[in-house]
Amino acid sequence: MQRRLDCLIGGVALALALGGCALAPAYVRPPSPVPPALPPADTAAGAPRATEVAWQQYFTDARLRAVIEQALANNRDLRMATLNIERAQAFYRIQRAELFPAVSAGANVSTQRIPEEVARDGEAYTSTQYTVALGVAGWELDLFGRIRSLKASALEQYLATEQAALATRLSLVAAVAQACLTRAADTENLRLAEATLQTLQSSLALIQKSRDLGIASDLELNQVRSQVEAARADVARFTGLAAVDLNTLQVLVGAPVRADLLPDSLASMTPPPISAGLSSEVLLRRPDILAAEHQLRSANADVGAARAALFPRIALTMGVGISSAELSSLFGGGTGLWSFVPQITQPIFNSGALKAKVRVSELERDMAVATYEKGIQVAFAEVSNALTLRQTLVSQREAQEALVQALEATYRLYDARFRAGLDGYLGVLVAQQAFISAQKALVGVRLSEQANLVTLYKVLGGGV
Repeated sequence: MQRRLDCLIGGVALALALGGCALAPAYVRPPSPVPPALPPADTAAGAPRATEVAWQQYFTDARLRAVIEQALANNRDLRMATLNIERAQAFYRIQRAELFPAVSAGANVSTQRIPEEVARDGEAYTSTQYTVALGVAGWELDLFGRIRSLKASALEQYLATEQAALATRLSLVAAVAQACLTRAADTENLRLAEATLQTLQSSLALIQKSRDLGIASDLELNQVRSQVEAARADVARFTGLAAVDLNTLQVLVGAPVRADLLPDSLASMTPPPISAGLSSEVLLRRPDILAAEHQLRSANADVGAARAALFPRIALTMGVGISSAELSSLFGGGTGLWSFVPQITQPIFNSGALKAKVRVSELERDMAVATYEKGIQVAFAEVSNALTLRQTLVSQREAQEALVQALEATYRLYDARFRAGLDGYLGVLVAQQAFISAQKALVGVRLSEQANLVTLYKVLGGGV
């Protein structure tokens, strides 16, 4: 018996030694399909990179941070991403467990009646067998790395899911910030519309009195009245937009947002400067790009598993235990038993299905390469666009601010000349409408500028 056990141990050791014959192809990261450098952009001296700045440091407004924290706690998409991580982690543990034998213990009692025709002495009797055993059933020796390839694939899937969750988290932070910016801009436009309506109503009352005194004409009165109605329409429009913005924000947050946390001004939400760096290698650290690379690694491991399926599988079933016809003598001498059942399976004919599976896994790997490269190209375009727009939006905002100041001065002069009786009210109306339009445009430019900073933080893979 000792000799057989020695042979068994030696066979297992040999199988484990041969286990280095894995057939998975070596992973090589595909070359980057984009230029090696990002577009040049002016950045503040010493500004940190986006990946080095946590969102709590980038979004400095306390109310905005509170809303983002609420969203991170309640958003359903992020909750699903977290659950997907746990599921992928559990699946990886399942695949890893396949590498090790599953040892189980069992005890049973077998009782059967032996009829007269079968019994040796011609008399029926009852036979009872008590057995206690410890064994391994169907443990596959991973000679060609099939199980290890599946384990590696499951690990990469888990890591990809983890990075995908980080990408979802980053996208949620950016989406909440964008929603807050939009709400703040619409709130500013609403205040501007309300102030305009109040001013025009005062002007309408003044022109009404002037017309009653024969100083102003019906034309001037109707012109002011039309502007009052236009301002009233603007108030209604921006009131509705602000309400829609709130609904959008609450869907992102996953819960009602307190009124004291709602943003009402773009000025308080300006984030600090960040640096994009010069090399496009920064794109490889984005969570979505890392997730795509882990998916590629997983597909590469699947090729190894499919190739290994072409080769023989060796499985071992082993067991040791004790057995006796009497329960009282079950643990006595002479009751030991053992079993060793090796099994080898070699595919011979399956109409080419296994080779087709290898080809499918290779094609899926090539598709994962294309997805990975496409992700890098999209990321490069997103960063390039954000960097290009950053400086043009700054220049546009500065020019718009100067235009607003000039039109405000023009409006003040026309209003002063009207009140002095030097000009009619038509010039005041034209100057006032130009001033109001410029103010609305300034709000839009400031919104675009700050939204661009949020986008830049997101596309550069900001630290979350």
